[in-house]
Amino acid sequence: MRFVSIASGSSGNCIYIGSESTHILVDAGISNKKIEAGLNEIGVKGSELDGILITHEHSDHIRGLGILARKHPVPIYSTKETIEEILGMSCLGEYPKGLLHPISPDADFQIGDLTVQAFRIDHDAANPVAYRVRCGKKSAAVATDLGHYDQYIIDHLQGLDALLLESNHDVRMLETGPYPYYLKRRILGDYGHLSNDNAGRLLNHVLHDGLKKILLGHLSKTNNYPELAYETVRLEIDEGDHAYKAADFSIAVARRDAMSEIVTL
Repeated sequence: MRFVSIASGSSGNCIYIGSESTHILVDAGISNKKIEAGLNEIGVKGSELDGILITHEHSDHIRGLGILARKHPVPIYSTKETIEEILGMSCLGEYPKGLLHPISPDADFQIGDLTVQAFRIDHDAANPVAYRVRCGKKSAAVATDLGHYDQYIIDHLQGLDALLLESNHDVRMLETGPYPYYLKRRILGDYGHLSNDNAGRLLNHVLHDGLKKILLGHLSKTNNYPELAYETVRLEIDEGDHAYKAADFSIAVARRDAMSEIVTL
């Protein structure tokens, strides 16, 4: 099983998860050209995709979906409410609407040899979800656009081998930055985005000996720096109420403009 971020940030998100025989994307929020270039870097063609998992309908998660669906008849999975929103978006152009398949949170479904489970997140979208993907005994998850976390989220992130987790903003940078007040309130609210501090606090609940890779993703271009996200999360782990230290884990920041390392599980 391989896990790689093709792009992750407030301007666009696309994550690849695959086995030797099955290839899927979580979100398609960058240009189709960049998606296919990223796939090519790991030896996969767009025509070999077996599915696209959409977390929610915001443009930084679906921007490349229309062109990708026109070029390759790949099944697209998301909640019924998200699909309804996508169907109403003229910006995606024409594509085969029969490719859209509704799924339900907390109900496993199969794509090739990958078992997929969507789970609910709190964000200002129709019915947003995060995804957990399993192949054999290995599992990875992509969890971004979380306004906050609770025990339900913690439970769904247990026992992972790899995790891409949102570390969107530094609270102080956001509060003193150029965004208008209403946007600051939205991002800081329960249906907004997870801060660096809260990303570290959430990680403290899901760390275990088998967690091979942590990627911090969906960073704000305006209200964060990769180095700040990295150091803040590491500090939260070091100060956490457990036996672990940040140095016990491989932690990296997923970039908006470059692929992450290929994580092989």
